[in-house]
Amino acid sequence: MRLALSTLPQSSRNVRAVNLPSGGVMRILLVEDEPSLGEMLTTGLSRQGFVVDLAPTLGIAKEAALGVDYDAIILDRTLPDGDGLTLLAEIRKRGMHCPVIVLSALGNSRQKIEGLDKGADDYLAKPFSLDELLARLRAIARRPAAVEPDRIALGGLVFDVGHRTALIGETPLDLPRRELLVLETLILRAGRVVPRDVLEQAVFGYDDDIASNTLDSHISRLRRKIESAGLEIHALRGIGYLLRPTE
Repeated sequence: MRLALSTLPQSSRNVRAVNLPSGGVMRILLVEDEPSLGEMLTTGLSRQGFVVDLAPTLGIAKEAALGVDYDAIILDRTLPDGDGLTLLAEIRKRGMHCPVIVLSALGNSRQKIEGLDKGADDYLAKPFSLDELLARLRAIARRPAAVEPDRIALGGLVFDVGHRTALIGETPLDLPRRELLVLETLILRAGRVVPRDVLEQAVFGYDDDIASNTLDSHISRLRRKIESAGLEIHALRGIGYLLRPTE
């Protein structure tokens, strides 16, 4: 089952839901290039009530991980376009805390330590029992939702969530209200693509008369102000915006 991101399965029917503490169903990104194993895991997990998106390459997996808010990622290491740990390092660098279970034939002690040191929450060597994988996923599902931090650091910028203020180094960043709202919306979702309509809803009121380029103007001015913090606002045409460290 080799699926492009645009055709990732969105839901499963007639299955027993596995609920998170918030009450929602657990959505998983499965990164696995071996077709029969990918299909077996997708079927087995879906029957247990998980919503599963299958990505057979690092490229597709990165696009999915940055575009969807997953509750867990199951990550193979040996992929056609590289080691899955590079994706793990990337999402951790972007400040994403989604639980990651590495599922790999590279399972000696040194390789497990490497995976855990890169930011994996768990490491399961192949061959494995589906029941064991399910137990580990259920353990993740039972974890309480993460508490939002009071301060978020990204690049050289620190955003104080409670006071809604930003610093670059020790210098306060003086932002008009709407630029501040753009920054707040982006940094609270750092490492994820924020759709344009989500930004517009956060920045503008229902009664505001919004020109087509108004949001772009705010983003353009904000871009210049955060350059010195080593940050950029990357636009994905037709999709949204991504706040990330400058590459």
